[in-house]
Amino acid sequence: MGHVKVAAGEVATITLDRPESRNAMSDETLRELRAAFSTLEARTRVVIVRGEGPDFCAGADINWMRRAGQLTKEEGKKDAKLLAGMLSAVDECPAVVIVAAHGNVFGGGLGLVAACDIAVLADSAKLCFSEVRLGIMPAVISSWVIPKIGVANARRYFLTAELFGAAEAVRMGLAHETAADPLARAEQLAGLVLKNGPQAVRTAKALIPQLALLPLEERVDLTIETLVKLRSSPEGQEGLSAFLEKRKPSWAK
Repeated sequence: MGHVKVAAGEVATITLDRPESRNAMSDETLRELRAAFSTLEARTRVVIVRGEGPDFCAGADINWMRRAGQLTKEEGKKDAKLLAGMLSAVDECPAVVIVAAHGNVFGGGLGLVAACDIAVLADSAKLCFSEVRLGIMPAVISSWVIPKIGVANARRYFLTAELFGAAEAVRMGLAHETAADPLARAEQLAGLVLKNGPQAVRTAKALIPQLALLPLEERVDLTIETLVKLRSSPEGQEGLSAFLEKRKPSWAK
């Protein structure tokens, strides 16, 4: 892969690797990211996403966006779906996805932050929904961003294209925390995940978005069914036995 590096493992690392372009996303970047998330090893339990160089991601590659603007309507739709496909692959990845972002985090880079499970920003990170300054808008990414930041914050930051800091990103729900060294903090969080039952974590991740869409009675039924299944599973029995026997479960590091 030319735009993305992948280090496989139980904790895998996916690195945006175009530092000379401030890791701006082109159509090729999106294809490589989607492939990276879609072909993870079965043993992978956590994925850490980071950027090489001084910036995590400067947004979209302007040359690509200009070329895409000259496509026919149908070709343009197909091209725009590349970003949606990449963000869906991140969102639906069965492993826990932790982003460690630093420097400038603009445009599509914020979509990637929003699609991850856990987001850690460098204390000094600068963020911006910069699209309107280019005569476009935060379109595709809004499907992942607005559920995180809400309509009120979107109305401000989508329309002003103003810079904001990491603390403000945490306040509005786009990120979870800031750190002097976001990669080191992401690795600590990955270590916490590795202490938990692998199937339990995957089930919980898949269940959360379903629960948000269901009425109360269906939510209760689904959670009861899931709990019964998990606690009678080999993993559930191992976890409960380990607790009672005051030992680490078989999966814990």
